Amino acid sequence: MSIRVVVADDQDLVRAGLVMILGVQPGIEVVGEAADGPSALEVATRLRPDVLLVDIRMPGLDGVEVTRRLAGPDVANPLAVVVITTFDLDEYVLGALRAGARGFLLKDAGPELLVQAIHAAANGDALIAPNVTRRLLETFADQAPAAVAQPIETLTDREEDVLALVARGRTNAEIAAELFISLSTVKSHVASLMSKLAVRNRVEIALWAYQSKRVRPR
Repeated sequence: MSIRVVVADDQDLVRAGLVMILGVQPGIEVVGEAADGPSALEVATRLRPDVLLVDIRMPGLDGVEVTRRLAGPDVANPLAVVVITTFDLDEYVLGALRAGARGFLLKDAGPELLVQAIHAAANGDALIAPNVTRRLLETFADQAPAAVAQPIETLTDREEDVLALVARGRTNAEIAAELFISLSTVKSHVASLMSKLAVRNRVEIALWAYQSKRVRPR
């Protein structure tokens, strides 16, 4: 089955380019487009794509608000959203991730990283542009520990291992290989982490890990 994608960007040339790039990728099908925030919300709600690729700055509603309404903490059946933008400002990155985005890319990331982000989001993983990730983690490293909620239950040693690898951007397959455990076991640990930390996705797991100083940048 192909990954069904909706592309939302207010710049016609950029949107057409993204559609063209994704349209020639095996296993990916662009099923809809939108040129502003309200249209992105309507099209994504109506078509229920596997992944919504959305620009951060759009008329009507920005990408963060679109993400919050489709994938935020109060959404019962959240969509997988990947935010793509020209602007790598920290407030955009954090805003998008806290709103529920499963990925954050810059528009100069290139087709390979774009496709990886689409596949990661569709598979429940998350991908953030490496240059954005480095700066984001440096920001957390320089801050005092945030007043984050403590786990509902104590994390096991293995969950701590998985937490650290999720925070460093590893996929489930990479975690399984590194810890010599099965993919299904990794998925169980990730699900347990989300439950214990009261978060909705892998990105929120990573944010919790760094904000709480449970994991520190290398």
